Amino acid sequence: MSVLNQLANALGRRDEVPNIELARKLAEKKDKVSIKELVNHISDKNKDIAGDCVKVIYEIAEINPKLVADHSKEFISLLEHKNNRIQWGAMTALGKITSLVPDQIYKALPKIILAAEKGSVITKDHYVNILITLCCITKYSKEVFPLLNEMLLKCPENQFPMYAENAVVIINEENKAAFLKTIKSRLKDIEKESKKKRVEKVIKKLS
Repeated sequence: MSVLNQLANALGRRDEVPNIELARKLAEKKDKVSIKELVNHISDKNKDIAGDCVKVIYEIAEINPKLVADHSKEFISLLEHKNNRIQWGAMTALGKITSLVPDQIYKALPKIILAAEKGSVITKDHYVNILITLCCITKYSKEVFPLLNEMLLKCPENQFPMYAENAVVIINEENKAAFLKTIKSRLKDIEKESKKKRVEKVIKKLS
């Protein structure tokens, strides 16, 4: 039986439960044949099928990223997809597999950056995750940190505290001064007190 028959839309469901359960099942079985079929149908003309497929794929990536890492090129190509859900779904999957295929992700940064600039908040969130992961890798850290720093400078206020908190793991003596300068420069513009306190906590931790 085709794995497509197990997707939420095929079962007449509008919720994501069947897709999440399918992802768990395929991850447990390490069913690469079915995973390949799902990847092939992320660009399906039927938007419901395409959306369900990308959902299952990035849920699998969350459970066991190794099972989808071989499809990084397909995910990168999907960043140019007209369907916003497919675009951010592909970025989500890429964020989960960056540590497994960093060379491929690094080479694709121009496309990833373009998608992040044009994409939704979710797309940007996972773009930041990709940058942080690459910054953890010595040979990429110096070149990628400026991209992360730029994102911190221009990202929406709602996202800024989370990005600053997540980025702490890659801060070292070489980039700490630049990082602190950036987050301090934005602190004065944060209106919501709870968000300001989160950023102040990051500053205190690094000072």
